[in-house]
Amino acid sequence: MHYATIKNCDIANGPGVRVSLFVSGCTHRCPGCFNAEAWDFDYGQPFTQQTVEDILDMLRPAYIRGLTLLGGEPFEPQNQEPILELLRRIKRELPEKSIWAFSGYLFDKDILPGRLGDTREYLSYLDVLVDGPFIQEKKNLALRFRGSENQRLIDVPASLAAGTIVLWQDWQGEGRGIKT
Repeated sequence: MHYATIKNCDIANGPGVRVSLFVSGCTHRCPGCFNAEAWDFDYGQPFTQQTVEDILDMLRPAYIRGLTLLGGEPFEPQNQEPILELLRRIKRELPEKSIWAFSGYLFDKDILPGRLGDTREYLSYLDVLVDGPFIQEKKNLALRFRGSENQRLIDVPASLAAGTIVLWQDWQGEGRGIKT
């Protein structure tokens, strides 16, 4: 896997100050995508063990709320295993940090049914998933944490427990007892 960039003080892609990993590789190719250069799976830098260590170090300060995964596409099958290794380490070493992911895939139609491979463990580490492709015609700059009106902010733990999509709400916190 390659990654396009890592932002260590991002305030646009989830609540609080976050570390954001922009992975490379995306087959959606949404018109109007803000990160089209990351469609190429070989764009940017190789994602190595040192990258994992660097991200963990960036996450350690108390003012950092958590990690956000963006792209490219974090749920592309070839990106899942390297990301899964990172998520395991975060939950083991920094369990108080929240984890958000953005995906052009749909939670209920693509991710849960296993269309992209076995994503059960991956999902078990996520607090919020922003799903759905960016649609230029539905672009809305007034939306919080998403670019187009079709995208949903899904409370992953609550959705997995309920067996239906539960939308994330600010007043509910980020799941797992983390308050916004």
